[in-house]
Amino acid sequence: MILANDELDLDAMASALNASGRYRVLRRLEPRPFIEPPDGSEKRLGLFLDVETTGLDPSRDEIIELAMVPFTYSLDGRIFEIRGAFEKLREPERPIPAEITAITGITDEMVAGQAIDPVEVAAFARSAALVIAHNAAFDRRFVERLSDVFTIKPWACSMTQIDWAAEGYEGTKLAYLAMGAGFFYERHRAAHDCIAAIELLAMSLPKAGVPAMARLLERARRPSWRIWALNSPFDLKDVLKARGYHWNGDGNPNPRAWYIDVDEDVREQELAYLRAEIYQREVDILVRKITAYERFSDRS
Repeated sequence: MILANDELDLDAMASALNASGRYRVLRRLEPRPFIEPPDGSEKRLGLFLDVETTGLDPSRDEIIELAMVPFTYSLDGRIFEIRGAFEKLREPERPIPAEITAITGITDEMVAGQAIDPVEVAAFARSAALVIAHNAAFDRRFVERLSDVFTIKPWACSMTQIDWAAEGYEGTKLAYLAMGAGFFYERHRAAHDCIAAIELLAMSLPKAGVPAMARLLERARRPSWRIWALNSPFDLKDVLKARGYHWNGDGNPNPRAWYIDVDEDVREQELAYLRAEIYQREVDILVRKITAYERFSDRS
């Protein structure tokens, strides 16, 4: 006998399917203004940010959508309140590429005549103690060109600064993480991505047993060290790449050279490696301290 929809206890059915071990049910994410009730702990204002753009190069491509979602959190990583979002579309100078429309659903007609006011953006973001993005190395480079407010804020990355693999997740894309956490959402629009990411940060990590936000804060607060392999032998470029070095080309004020970011506890080990294996002699090596204020920026 098929019951009418209003007679179905969908939550009970989903729980029964999950408990059977034969099914896994994903729940639609329902945005909620409160995650945990405030308990008198000291709070900070976080700002989760996401952009949709016409391409991947911030020196040539343009923002077509910006969303910022503010939320309050404790110093130990518990998330309390999610506040109203800033959502704006922007008409680029050139038509939106078809492949971008296919991914984002944003069309030329939707952005026609739309603009994002940098003054309004700065006013909205000014109170944030921390800006977070899922792939901050991408988003920060775009929004710093939009408003100087983002150059003076500390940043964190929910994609790279949490060890999702160690927690049993098979990928770091936002949609993969959401499915791993048991929910789905309307993807690729900026505000929806922000709300989904905040939900993930509020969840307890399955192995660590602490909110993901706690791990993010822990990592963001630690400085790292950028080591530059200036003038390294060309025939060793593949060796550096295999070790985790990245190439920095033109288009920013940093050297055209291979570099790697390391934590304090392995800095001296990495310097010794370069001298012994790459340069094969004593050499002064350019090292820069990177904090959350510079990290993920073209300026670091």
